[in-house]
Amino acid sequence: MVTGCRLLDSDALTPVPQALSFLPWLTLPALLAALLALAARRRLLAGWAVLVLAGTAWFTLPYGPDTTTARGPVVERLRVLAANVEFGEATTALTEAVRRERPRIVYVSECDRACAGALTSALATALPHRTVVDGEGSTGSLILSAHPLTPRPPIPAAMGMPGATARIGGRDVELRLAHPLPPVPGQVGLWKSELGRVEDFAAAHRDSGPVLLAGDFNASQDHASFRAVLDAGRLHDAARLAGAARTPTWPRELSVPPFVQIDHVLVSDDFRVRGVRFLDLAGSDHRAVLADLDLHAGR
Repeated sequence: MVTGCRLLDSDALTPVPQALSFLPWLTLPALLAALLALAARRRLLAGWAVLVLAGTAWFTLPYGPDTTTARGPVVERLRVLAANVEFGEATTALTEAVRRERPRIVYVSECDRACAGALTSALATALPHRTVVDGEGSTGSLILSAHPLTPRPPIPAAMGMPGATARIGGRDVELRLAHPLPPVPGQVGLWKSELGRVEDFAAAHRDSGPVLLAGDFNASQDHASFRAVLDAGRLHDAARLAGAARTPTWPRELSVPPFVQIDHVLVSDDFRVRGVRFLDLAGSDHRAVLADLDLHAGR
């Protein structure tokens, strides 16, 4: 069922969106099924099992091209950090990470009023510019920048998705934080709708200049709704370009290790990716994504 929905480019209904998060790991039961069918000499069943195994294994490959088409000289080198601080609990850890890693743009999801105030105060010298969606719990979000920002209206959503235009290297760069609802049973339709609005943003800025779209997407490359965002905006996942497309970022605080990558930094064709690292932040159930980028002139 899961492999079939991936083949049909559909997230379908519960439990498919949730199960798609496990797609790479489903190669193990698929392999077991094929071996058992072969051992039982059930030729038709073995044939189907091998097809399912091959399809599942194929879809574990990284999605999209492995490079951008950036042209012209490099006009700015910048470091971007995207972090979910889990209701503000990882605010202190994020502050320490920013001081250590010195990113030029920071996307912060689940940043409540106390979190926003603490980050703004602690990082005022290094990152003096900000745009924020004010809220408590998971509804607050924040973008901090070393570059001047012109705030843009947030994407309508249950959790904050602020945006801004930054002047970087003489170019106007569209910044947008993505944080749609998770696809839990009972709100899959809302998850698809909010990712659809992120897709609309990506499509609207497809040919309008540099775009940096980052955050907790609550979706992996195995979800059709996330791939639609990439395709609509001609965007690239920085982790994929850095050879880390399957590095899991969630969940961190369970007895099992992280198993799915739902935190992303997406870049337009104006950028090249020099590297991506993943940071553990004490207090958060997500790993942060740190991307080193080159912005090109585009000529």
